[in-house]
Amino acid sequence: MRDPRGLWLRRTIRFRVTTVTTVVTLAVLLGLAAVSSKMIGPLLVDSADTELSASLSAATARVEVGEPAAASANMQVRVLDTAGTPVDGGPAVNLAPADVRVLKAGTPVLRKDEKPPARWLGTVATAPDGSQRLVVAGTAIVGYEAAHHRALKWLLIAALIVAAAVAATTWVAVRSSLRPVERMRSAAGRLGPGRRLPIPEAHDELRSLAGALNALLARRDEATDRLRRFTGDAAHELRSPVASIRVQAEVAVTHPDPDLSHEVLSDVVREAERLSSLVDGLLTLARSDAGEVPPAEPVDLALAAADAATRCRGDGPAIQLHVPPTPCWVLAAPAEVDLVLDNLLRNALRHARAQVTVTVLVASKVIRLVVDDDGHGIPEEHRTRVFDRFYRIDDDRARSGGGTGLGLALVAEVVRRRGGAVRVSESPEGGARFQVSWRVAR
Repeated sequence: MRDPRGLWLRRTIRFRVTTVTTVVTLAVLLGLAAVSSKMIGPLLVDSADTELSASLSAATARVEVGEPAAASANMQVRVLDTAGTPVDGGPAVNLAPADVRVLKAGTPVLRKDEKPPARWLGTVATAPDGSQRLVVAGTAIVGYEAAHHRALKWLLIAALIVAAAVAATTWVAVRSSLRPVERMRSAAGRLGPGRRLPIPEAHDELRSLAGALNALLARRDEATDRLRRFTGDAAHELRSPVASIRVQAEVAVTHPDPDLSHEVLSDVVREAERLSSLVDGLLTLARSDAGEVPPAEPVDLALAAADAATRCRGDGPAIQLHVPPTPCWVLAAPAEVDLVLDNLLRNALRHARAQVTVTVLVASKVIRLVVDDDGHGIPEEHRTRVFDRFYRIDDDRARSGGGTGLGLALVAEVVRRRGGAVRVSESPEGGARFQVSWRVAR
């Protein structure tokens, strides 16, 4: 069995708006028709009461002065005693004892059991001799039932006609209202890179939609450009170690000297490690761009910094560690903290002359990791771009043997997605200072 909601949602907006408007309009009109048809009867009764009241007032005045009540061609005007017996010499009146009691109280009576229904008004008058008389005026309401049924019939017909008119009008109005959206859709499908939709002059929903689509197109073009640059840079970076490994392997094959082969294999291992590091960095950035973020948990930054210093110590510059004696819990994944520490320490060791200093500072809401080196530092014009992917300072390779250009980009990306911040400045020791701020894990 098909889902009714699914069938409804697969219809066009024009069809759904027209259907809802027509159904609501028809329901309201049918309700008004039912109510209006029921009001026809009371309107006829009110019209009869107006004429009866005038005749009753005139007859009451004549009875009170001892004159007979004046007859009327289209209604009955009778004088009765308080028991309902005629005293004006006319025939008996078709009023039940209960009707007489109601009329003596001044309340009108509507006898629907008669064909046609009869309406009676009555009042008590005092004759000159002091006797009480019941003066009544009544008339037949011709067409009472017919008016009710005919009114309902014509009102229903009118409701259907109006609903049909509303349906046609809504269909045309929605179609004309959606025509600019269709033109915008067609224009969006023909847009090339860098082009944008025209913004309507009217400050309406279409203007907001065009603005949102242009913003989406801008993000698309930006992402495409970023992907193109990233792909080109990645291909360029991957080409160098692969080409180096191939050349060295060809040399080893061409010159099967054991000493030369050992030297070549050592170079191949270094290039393979560089290639592996580059591929790992590319995979990490790709996962981050795809929104794959590992779950965060409290990580002791002080302990992680001590472990990273142990891993990175070698024959090069010394590493000094200044961390609090108590745990410093930050909200991140352990692998992310290790990645940030390893990349910052290796970058500092590559550029330092004799010493690298690692400091962990605790505040109320953030914990800062500070890595200083005594190297040549980073010129101020490059500090805003050192965290870009594949960005390297011109003379970086000449001084330090080169790098992939992804280490600091990975640091910035990992810290950013955890709500932290990273910046670079000049170190008091003369080199570069990298500061990373993490949120404290509560």
